[in-house]
Amino acid sequence: MDESQLASALQAEYFHLQKTIEDFDGKAMTIKAWSVTFSFSVIVGAFASHAPAVLLVAATSSLLFWFLETMWKAFQLGYYERASQIEAHFRGDAELKSAHQIGASWMTRWRRTSWPEIGRMALWPHVALPHAVVVLVGAGLFAAALLGGLKL
Repeated sequence: MDESQLASALQAEYFHLQKTIEDFDGKAMTIKAWSVTFSFSVIVGAFASHAPAVLLVAATSSLLFWFLETMWKAFQLGYYERASQIEAHFRGDAELKSAHQIGASWMTRWRRTSWPEIGRMALWPHVALPHAVVVLVGAGLFAAALLGGLKL
């Protein structure tokens, strides 16, 4: 592959990566919508049925959606690494010798991802919200009901 073909292939790869990254953001918004819809519906159901334990279902479900979105973000970050490599190539900061390395680059990044790093990602505001709010509201309402400060 000559330099012109490599540049063309890297450009196509870069645009594909950008589309993939944007698609991940769209799916993250879907995860957030499911989380809020389900969890707040369950909170309303807890009040309607006068069942405080159901508030824990809302908090737990939101916690699971939060974990799902965190993992989704970790998967997405693997694509950023290859996009950064291609950007560095076109800036002249690094030289890539081959295109079409999305999978290999993603796997290399994923293997370096640690649980502490995933834990830090979970606390990023754009990942944690709105899940953290629902977890706190659900758990807080349950605690208030358990302690007698809230009548359901």
